[in-house]
Amino acid sequence: MNGLILDPTALERVIARIAHEIAERNPQSSDLALVGVQKGGIALSRRLALALERILGHGVPAGLLDVSLYRDDLGQRAAPDIQPTNLPFDVTNRTVVLVDDVLFTGRTTRAALDALHDLGRPRRVQLAVLVDRGHRELPIRADFVGKNIPTSFTQRIEVRLAEDGGDNTVLLVEVKS
Repeated sequence: MNGLILDPTALERVIARIAHEIAERNPQSSDLALVGVQKGGIALSRRLALALERILGHGVPAGLLDVSLYRDDLGQRAAPDIQPTNLPFDVTNRTVVLVDDVLFTGRTTRAALDALHDLGRPRRVQLAVLVDRGHRELPIRADFVGKNIPTSFTQRIEVRLAEDGGDNTVLLVEVKS
């Protein structure tokens, strides 16, 4: 079964809602920063930064973080797909919102926390995801969730953002065995 979860209009509404929730939960917005997890969280963090700027009236710094070398399955992969890490701000004493497209087992988020803490000591770390599909293997919970979509292991979520050549939709796709 393949199905549309979010069309372009619904996607924009979800991003706006997450941005409002982040603003509400972080009244000290001057120390707020977004960190997109490579690759799925990059475009989403940039969209959230723009939405937060409109809400807060000032810019929110956004960076990107590669977690390839922090993954606990590193030895099981042929070669890690290393992407750039670029944090144009110091994470120390900031409220950092990690941003990713899909939360599944929690292992990528765990790796992101390890990578982030190697770069400094944030005052607080929050997690924003577009889709939470369940199946957690670690005790990790998102603070901000666009959609909760229970899935089976034979399904995956495809986030198709325009910045990555997509059509601004989110799909539930059946994986062929």
